[in-house]
Amino acid sequence: MGFARRKKNINTLFINEQIRDKEVRVIGEAGNQIGVMPTKEALAMAQEAGLDLIKIAPTANPPVCKIADYGKYQYDQLRKEKEARKKQHQVDIKEIRISPNIDTNDVNTKINAARKFLAKGDKVKVTLRFRGREMAHMNTTKHVLDDFAEALSDVATIEKPAKLEGRSMIMFLTAKKD
Repeated sequence: MGFARRKKNINTLFINEQIRDKEVRVIGEAGNQIGVMPTKEALAMAQEAGLDLIKIAPTANPPVCKIADYGKYQYDQLRKEKEARKKQHQVDIKEIRISPNIDTNDVNTKINAARKFLAKGDKVKVTLRFRGREMAHMNTTKHVLDDFAEALSDVATIEKPAKLEGRSMIMFLTAKKD
């Protein structure tokens, strides 16, 4: 699916005789700007050099065309897109589940795990799960989530405060921006 989309973007480029504009701004094969000229003249320059005239900025006024080998230009564009995708970081949401009657050592272990997730740049979803009779004491156990957020206040901020959803209370934390 991704390849078809990339291919579609490149196929929308007009080359050589497909360019119907009267005047175009021409960029040489070395990246130097040649100037604005009639399309026929620019096409003649490209053919003289044994290359293609590629419309790279169709929305500009006048449209920008580059003199280059179309196959090589297409390859370079695919390479640039691939490099850009490599540098992107996908933000994941990591979940940490705790219960209302959790011990302090267990809380510290969960806090350290959350700290690692936040250091990687992920978001942390802290879920306080209520089971059985714990449902009757929901309001008095909200402090567990507050203490959790307070312990991480040096590296995290609360993105979404604690909210009750069914049998659990959910809070989202994100890493602090420098």
